Amino acid sequence: MPDIKHFFLKLVPPRLSFTLDMTAEERQVMQQHVVYWKPYVNDGTVIVLGPVLDPKGGYGIAVVGVNENSVLERLVANDPANGLCSYEIHPMLAVTKQN
Repeated sequence: MPDIKHFFLKLVPPRLSFTLDMTAEERQVMQQHVVYWKPYVNDGTVIVLGPVLDPKGGYGIAVVGVNENSVLERLVANDPANGLCSYEIHPMLAVTKQN
């Protein structure tokens, strides 16, 4: 079984007020974004995914486990929200789960 590399993804919105004032078109893109990531949450590729209600401005986060960087690159590139929003991607040294 290949080693899994974990990454912290931060989805940075186009403006600080985005979660409060997105347009109908932006909301549609973000709904497509949620639908896009759901299968990867269900299959365990994404360990956690969701919006962060930061009082300084909301954003999205995910922790993703992949066996190759190219898989992560493809996942991010195909996200419908990529372009409307931007990604910060940071490798993680270790991921542990509590049972």
